[in-house]
Amino acid sequence: MDIIQKRNPPAKNPHHPVNVMVVNIHSDSLKNTRNIGFIAHIDAGKTTVTERALYFTQRIHRIGGVDEGTTTTDWMAQERERGITITAAATNCSWKNHEINIIDTPGHVDFTAEVERSLRVLDGSVVVFDSVAGVQPQSETVWRQADRYNVPRICFVNKMDKTGADFFGALDSIVRRLDANPVAVQIPIGQEDDFEGVIDLVEGKATIYEKNGASDKNSPPTPPKVGPVPEEMMEDYLKYRADMVEKVAETDDSLLVKYLEDEPITCGELKAAIRKATIACEIVPALCGTALRHKGIQPLLDAVCDYLPSPLDVPAVEGKAYRDGEPVFRHPSDIDAPFAALAFKTVTDPYIGRLAYLRVYSGRSQSGVRVFNATKGRREQLGRLVLMHADKREDVSEVHAGQIVAAVGLKSTSTGDTICASREDAVILENIEFPDPVMSFYIEPKSRIDQDKLAEALIRMAEEDPTFKVAYDNETAQTVVSGMGELHLDIVIDRIKREAKVDANVGKPKVAYRETVTSRARAEGRFVRQSGGHGQYGQVWMEIEPLKRGEGVQFESKIVGGAIPQEFIPAVENGAREALKSGPVSNSPIVDVKLTLVDGSYHEVDSSAVSFQIAGSIAAKALMARAKPIVLEPVMKVEVVTPGDFLGDVLGDLNRRRAQIGNIEGQGGIQSVHAQTPLAESFGYAGVLRSLTQGRAIYNMEFDNYAPVSKDLIEL
Repeated sequence: MDIIQKRNPPAKNPHHPVNVMVVNIHSDSLKNTRNIGFIAHIDAGKTTVTERALYFTQRIHRIGGVDEGTTTTDWMAQERERGITITAAATNCSWKNHEINIIDTPGHVDFTAEVERSLRVLDGSVVVFDSVAGVQPQSETVWRQADRYNVPRICFVNKMDKTGADFFGALDSIVRRLDANPVAVQIPIGQEDDFEGVIDLVEGKATIYEKNGASDKNSPPTPPKVGPVPEEMMEDYLKYRADMVEKVAETDDSLLVKYLEDEPITCGELKAAIRKATIACEIVPALCGTALRHKGIQPLLDAVCDYLPSPLDVPAVEGKAYRDGEPVFRHPSDIDAPFAALAFKTVTDPYIGRLAYLRVYSGRSQSGVRVFNATKGRREQLGRLVLMHADKREDVSEVHAGQIVAAVGLKSTSTGDTICASREDAVILENIEFPDPVMSFYIEPKSRIDQDKLAEALIRMAEEDPTFKVAYDNETAQTVVSGMGELHLDIVIDRIKREAKVDANVGKPKVAYRETVTSRARAEGRFVRQSGGHGQYGQVWMEIEPLKRGEGVQFESKIVGGAIPQEFIPAVENGAREALKSGPVSNSPIVDVKLTLVDGSYHEVDSSAVSFQIAGSIAAKALMARAKPIVLEPVMKVEVVTPGDFLGDVLGDLNRRRAQIGNIEGQGGIQSVHAQTPLAESFGYAGVLRSLTQGRAIYNMEFDNYAPVSKDLIEL
């Protein structure tokens, strides 16, 4: 890629410098492009790995620290104060003639939507694991998300200098808990305090670092020494290299023949086979290091370039033609394909306004042109185009297939929308699905004059975060906000107070209950009104039956013989679905039921869509009352890791929370408890657990399923 860069005069805000780049793209530049993300469980070290990668690629010139709140990608005030990643941050760097676009994602389960939308648009990912803990609960979650989108992966076992570090133990946990096929392409030289470096099993060389890394973890590191495999490690090198070659050969027929006939296999052949198997998701190359001490980062960057796919290596993206809904495939290799991009994130920048993050899948576009939002069916203006570096920006004049950029000016675009060049060539790409919120708060401004400011801030937050919902409760006359957990809602409310300058009162958390039915039923919905002139007439007969958990609400029409005109059936469905938003027991939405329209009648003059919509609503309400409704509550999957001395207290507290204890695993003096507990019983658990275990236990909690609530616990 040839880049001619010129700089504008300094921006008014010194913290947001604007660089303008005019980019000349060669047709083969995509071969050397990598769109990757760092994903992991919280505290595994993703952000530290990202920071070191940016430093060693000379994208930044000073190393920041998570504890000090000075890392590049953790730029939000809340991230720096809490030492955690909250929002996915995009940046980019160059390494050995490769352009690498990076997204650093959150590790906390409350912000799993950030991982979801990032993986939807990434070509590859680096999964970071703790060398002691191995696979942790959120590791499993992000791994499943990567599986869903068929994202090729590299494993990086971090914190090899930590007490109890075990590289091969971490790989065993990946096999056992993730059912994956990790292939070690490196082995460590020493572990814990004796960790000195790594041996590259592919190239047969050793990279040895300063004994304890930099004396100051944020100071410039001493360059490593690269040389032959140490004599004392030769036996291990030969053993693990043979294991690696065997696993890789199983995925490549030509390599397998050479392996079986004991013919020499070149480094180039081995790298090509590893790359091919990685892109096919048949193996996961595994590396190791300790990012905090700057060890193992350069080999990791090499592996990203060698083994993870370019935009040309992934399958063509599938969508539907805007005009007729026919399947359409777009691939970046087609240089004549029309422009198509997916908006995977929208944010509000205090200095330049609304930003829409785009992954370009085909064609190219320029700043300032008119584009077509195929999802919403409207024209928009593609204003400035910028490459993001966390919260800083670089203007570009043109974007092309394979790039990840942000656009200013797309006022109607929201997450999941497809942006195309024109209506004639428009395609609608697959949307991004997000989990439903599981926790709610009441929120109201402390003063009436802040009512409008609070409403605007809530709307803006809901536009940015698809898992944050805002609704108005007519019964209590209060605004209800819903999210993925206590931390999620706490962060959103804190942002509102800081960014919108609104002080708000927050009510007790409200659990997002659901209702369903347990038996079949049949009911009539009849709406008849007679007055002067045309009246209203609609009659329907409907049946209801329970479905399995997670199947949602289904509607089917079995009307034959014209008992109800075809044009009125959608109105019946709309009325029925509207009625299901409030159940008869707890006024919670009805889920996991099937409604079947079986019969009805109409009047040639008085029948209308409105009358059948009301009739459908009447029938649905009658069905819910007759089909033995029950209340469902969200149940959370919990993993508590605690010293064995506190196991009894932890189990006792979980039992008081109506938890169902699954299994208990022990390793050394540490016990891991797996359980399921109702969300309603989980509020304040962090503080209680800290008190019970003297702050030595940690836990992870994520939504698992909805389960029936005992009748004696239902508050009517």
